[in-house]
Amino acid sequence: MKLFVKYVTVLSLVFLTACGGSKKEETATVTEKRTKLEKLKKDQLSIADQIKALEADLAVQDPTSANTGSAKLVSVMPLSVQSFAHYIDLQGKVDADNISYVSPRLGPGQVKAIFIKKGDHVRKGQLLLKLDDAIQRQSITAARQSIETIKTQLAFAKDVYNRQNNVWKQGIGTEVQVLTAKTNVETLEKQLRAGEENIKTMQEQANAANIYSDVSGIADEVNVRMGEMFTGFAGAVPQIKIVNTSSLKVVAQVPENYASKVKMGAPVLVILPDGNSTPIKTVISLSGQSIDPNNRSFIAEAKIPYSPQVRPNQIAQIRIQDYAIASTLAVPVNTVQSDENGKYVFIAAKEGDKMVARKKSIGVGELNGQLIEVKVGLKEGDQLITDGYQSLYEGQVISVVK
Repeated sequence: MKLFVKYVTVLSLVFLTACGGSKKEETATVTEKRTKLEKLKKDQLSIADQIKALEADLAVQDPTSANTGSAKLVSVMPLSVQSFAHYIDLQGKVDADNISYVSPRLGPGQVKAIFIKKGDHVRKGQLLLKLDDAIQRQSITAARQSIETIKTQLAFAKDVYNRQNNVWKQGIGTEVQVLTAKTNVETLEKQLRAGEENIKTMQEQANAANIYSDVSGIADEVNVRMGEMFTGFAGAVPQIKIVNTSSLKVVAQVPENYASKVKMGAPVLVILPDGNSTPIKTVISLSGQSIDPNNRSFIAEAKIPYSPQVRPNQIAQIRIQDYAIASTLAVPVNTVQSDENGKYVFIAAKEGDKMVARKKSIGVGELNGQLIEVKVGLKEGDQLITDGYQSLYEGQVISVVK
């Protein structure tokens, strides 16, 4: 304690010297005064560190001396084993699992009628557009007229064949005449069948001018007007986009350093921007097998249930669980300190009739929010000092706040 008194006296002298000063100092420039002030502050910090070091040495060499001062007030928390998990926090977006980009089946066509607008609910098979089909209809009309001509010719050829065949049976005429009449009938029948198939093909082409929806959903994009050419895409923008919101998913780009941790079936928490919504529990349904060379990441998807409040392209926070343990110790991360030997915490230990602070070196694992896993150095039941630990030293007498 004599050493302690000595250094307190030195500190007092330094302050007296600073406060006194000579008349010359009073007339010193502002720069000189600032320089002297900085020096005095450094001296003060140095003396304070020496005092603290001496107090710690005395507490070890002469434990009874620690009782002469008042015990430091601290708060403690008993440690118990608990489940612990680590999450990869990413930002993603909501996407529909079934999106249809509508396009003409048999090539572009001029729009003659539009039967939907953006935001409409669309049924599967519903008519969306009508394209120009005048040429196809004219071709069908001409083909049907040709078919009628062939039918007339076929009827006449069959009549000739029947007459030739009957005469031939009576021994009149020649076999060549019968065979020729039969060949004419067969040729016209083939022409009739070909003509009918051709009409079916032209009818299908004409029907392709009617643009139907392949899925049920919402018309998310309708970028086409009367008289325009409908090709499916105007540059890179879809002209008609139907989104089926009954099956939704969240999509995120995962940095490649997590490639070994993000796997199919990994638990996921999806948090939507609406603060009132409950986090959605799901699992990874798709983990990309290739790395994007532009952003060094891969795709991860997780399906989520349908909700009328959830919309495609909505921002979502995605928490992918990459580590979990059923039983371990975890402490508040702010209680963990570091020195040249590594990380440590202070615990309260009962020694005789007093409580003292004991420094415990620890080995840590993963971090989850405000908690960090402790793998070695602590045991269940230890009294972790959670408040007042900042200026403690090994063996310091403490008083626990009840």
